[in-house]
Amino acid sequence: MTASILDRPKIASRAEWLLARKALLAKEKELTRARDEVSRQLRELPWVPVEKNYVFDGTGGKPTLSDLFAGRSQLIIYHFMFGPGWKEGCVGCSFLADHLAGVLTHLEHHDVSLVVVSRAPLAEIAPFKQRMGWTFPWVSSFGSDFNYDYHVSYTKEELARGKVYHNFEMNESPSEELSGISVFYKDAQERIFHTYSSYARGGDILLGTYNYLDLTPKGRNENGPRHNLTDWVRHHDRYQAGGYVDHSGRYQEEEKSGPCCHGESSVRLK
Repeated sequence: MTASILDRPKIASRAEWLLARKALLAKEKELTRARDEVSRQLRELPWVPVEKNYVFDGTGGKPTLSDLFAGRSQLIIYHFMFGPGWKEGCVGCSFLADHLAGVLTHLEHHDVSLVVVSRAPLAEIAPFKQRMGWTFPWVSSFGSDFNYDYHVSYTKEELARGKVYHNFEMNESPSEELSGISVFYKDAQERIFHTYSSYARGGDILLGTYNYLDLTPKGRNENGPRHNLTDWVRHHDRYQAGGYVDHSGRYQEEEKSGPCCHGESSVRLK
């Protein structure tokens, strides 16, 4: 939970501030080195051969998983929460997608392709993508096992059991669609390997806005009702529209009364 600005530290002299700042700098350096070590261990994870020939629906036809590499050896897939019939994507995934435009050119010139995948049909993805002004590659996995195999989509039967396999364990899910990141490698023999996946708050590292907010006195300032980005983030064209984001991460225009499935009161946020 983000601390309130009312809980601010004491007012100090410049000399006192410098002592405190240098003490924090030591911890920041320790965190940076720990992050480097975790990243090193990530690269040492074993690889799993991808045996299925996944086929997607894209603007230029029916690309396979191999095609999504676009001539590069590394592929990052962002699993964007956008199910069939939704009309628009999840607010949190849209927040992350707003950060992608600036990185694509740099990734592509460093042997990495990045593609967004959702289970919604392409005909439903296209108008939302146009509305949001996004240009990154986005394909549909509708009719494929891809989302199910990488544990970001769930059948009604799975949801009815109360828990689904997500983030490497059984968890409750408020939605048939969840988000995540998966990474693949293709070798010179065209063999594809799954090297990494991350879910839940593992995606925070891709949210540049959070890194800026973490530098400010108020921080992320997510003080209710859920103490996460649904408290304040909206589709970038909806910040003046009122409404609220429900427990599944989807924007709702109308006020909703009564508790959601997690027992929280769903109130209109303005």
